[in-house]
Amino acid sequence: MNDGPAIREAVAADAEAIARLIALLDHSVRIDGLRERLQRPQGTTLVTTLGGEVVGLCGLDIVTHIHRDSPVGRITILAVAEGHRGGGVGRMLVEEAERRLHDAGCGLVEITSNRRHSVAHDFYIHLGYEQPSLRFAKRL
Repeated sequence: MNDGPAIREAVAADAEAIARLIALLDHSVRIDGLRERLQRPQGTTLVTTLGGEVVGLCGLDIVTHIHRDSPVGRITILAVAEGHRGGGVGRMLVEEAERRLHDAGCGLVEITSNRRHSVAHDFYIHLGYEQPSLRFAKRL
């Protein structure tokens, strides 16, 4: 029996646990809307479970750009429950995301992160990520 963390694709039944992880990043979502999005086949949402509990979250997306010869993979969200940080859960999720994006033909992986999450930025740099550009956003 494997007692260590396991990564799998999220299902609608994970919605409440995922909402708690999303809240750690100062976002709030409606549970019913989250359940709906988890049932749609767009992007991929991975979770890490430990002892049956969802303790990590990673959202993936693939984008084609006119100025790139291969698709760009994006890690759109990465969150680990506070009691499980520093134990390799985040690294496992990023490595699985990179593997899946590479297998899908992506030539680059981007991670978006709010400016105020500087500890996460240090983590991404530790994993070999760089900040080659700035991202701008506008609410519509």
